[in-house]
Amino acid sequence: MQQTGSFDYARPPATQRALYAGSNARALEKARTLPADALIFDLEDAVAPDAKLLAREQVCEAVHGCGYGGREIVIRVNALETPWGAEDLIAACAAEPDAILVPKVVYSGDILSAAKILQSVHVAEKIRLWAMMETPMAILNARTIAATAVHAENRLCCLVMGTNDLLKESRARALHDRFAVVPWLAMTIVAARAYRLDIIDSVYNYFKDEIGLREECEQGRTLGMDGKTLIHQSQVGPCN
Repeated sequence: MQQTGSFDYARPPATQRALYAGSNARALEKARTLPADALIFDLEDAVAPDAKLLAREQVCEAVHGCGYGGREIVIRVNALETPWGAEDLIAACAAEPDAILVPKVVYSGDILSAAKILQSVHVAEKIRLWAMMETPMAILNARTIAATAVHAENRLCCLVMGTNDLLKESRARALHDRFAVVPWLAMTIVAARAYRLDIIDSVYNYFKDEIGLREECEQGRTLGMDGKTLIHQSQVGPCN
């Protein structure tokens, strides 16, 4: 994220994940001091097309060089159907993060395709796959996407909700209580639990609204979410 910054993930009772745009060298350095349990470096939405190659180089260098303490490190690549996707995935494998986040997952085949690339370059078994659930079709296919985790070689261990894109594509209204969103969250949570996957709630867009953030964190926890994605480092404390 571009400050789209912090991507916070919490397993009960809480852990955080912070995500920074891969093209922002200052953010990559700042992330070393962020009090989060995991960091996600972004090569996708937070990076302009003309900065994609630079972002890939900077992120992979930073991840390969470590220096992030005991934090879990994740790289969000571009979708495989984009001009950068396949090379992002291969470069990410070489950097050896803890996981690779696959965006715009729509079908189970999207996870299978990513897993096959990982297999083809013989990456370490520790590198897992996470799936962004951010389209109406992804919600309809949540069960079959999650079911790919049955086979260990597919490496899927986590689903990440992307409700901003879901709201946009569904034409629903983004109300404070997430009235339209809760059914999508619940459907995906059930799929995750059926296949023993972690699932992370979506971002709260108003980073200066601490009360609203706390309420949405509580709502996600009530639904059964394992954590919360955040868009700013100031949200880490309230989320916990």
